[in-house]
Amino acid sequence: MVVTRRLDEEAVALQRQGVLPAYAPVRGQEAAQIGSAAALDRARDFAFPTYRELGAAVALGVDPVAYMAMHLNIWHGGLYDPNVARLAPPNAVVGGPVLHAVGWAMGAKLDGTGGAALTYFGDGASSQGDVHEAMNFAGVYRLPVVFFCQNNGWAISLPTGSQVAGGSVAARAAGYGIEGLRVDGNDVTAVFEATRAALERGRAGGGPTVIEAMTYRLGPHSTSDDPSRYRSAEEERLRAEQDSITLAMRSVPAEEIADAEEHAAAVVRKTTAGLHAMQPPPADELFSFVYREPTAALLDQHRAWKESQDA
Repeated sequence: MVVTRRLDEEAVALQRQGVLPAYAPVRGQEAAQIGSAAALDRARDFAFPTYRELGAAVALGVDPVAYMAMHLNIWHGGLYDPNVARLAPPNAVVGGPVLHAVGWAMGAKLDGTGGAALTYFGDGASSQGDVHEAMNFAGVYRLPVVFFCQNNGWAISLPTGSQVAGGSVAARAAGYGIEGLRVDGNDVTAVFEATRAALERGRAGGGPTVIEAMTYRLGPHSTSDDPSRYRSAEEERLRAEQDSITLAMRSVPAEEIADAEEHAAAVVRKTTAGLHAMQPPPADELFSFVYREPTAALLDQHRAWKESQDA
């Protein structure tokens, strides 16, 4: 959690310096992400993140430089191997990873792998039609998937109460005939236990689960957002007192905290150096990976581009 917090702070600083074009801070949601990702069985499960799951990536051992390559605009989705990390490429489509997770879970069920999918989304994304379709499909086919909603209180500038009818994302699970529960998203142990139980139930044929982790986005929605325009400093102060890292550190010896900070500082230094050293991919790759079989039009464009470079 400390590594995630310090990397997150560094990413914001790098964006302000012009190194990163944009970034979506995770400050305040570390417990929700670390606790849930730590519950995965990396031999058979798979996680599907949004654009804000730095904590999940850290928990699954993804190289921060490879992960941040996406934010550096070097390679969409990062440069790590999803099959090794068991973490799909970050998805910037609101609600998009939920559909992918359900499709993967259907494949796991048909193939008999015994694995379960964990998919992340926010309270704002919960109002997307894609999310409802995914939950209904998963409920009908009793798929091994955990819908993990990080309810951080805000869908950009819109409070949860103004866009979630009934006030609870977890309560919607009943409409699809699946399990639903709320958990304190700032309690890393509670998140871990709830997610582990849901994954075990899914693997055993018990069907999907909706987990609504109640947390708070301490920072802006993105580095182009100004939260002072829609929420008060007093609200932020009060919620900061329930910060997941602050709560977790109350029961950790001072020497362990110091060790964690020292380790985090080393990770940040290595990551920053790696990002500064990273070079853009060859421009020629603009024409690669567009289609499995290149079309005639694409080949013509590629030839024209080469000719322009040689001229």
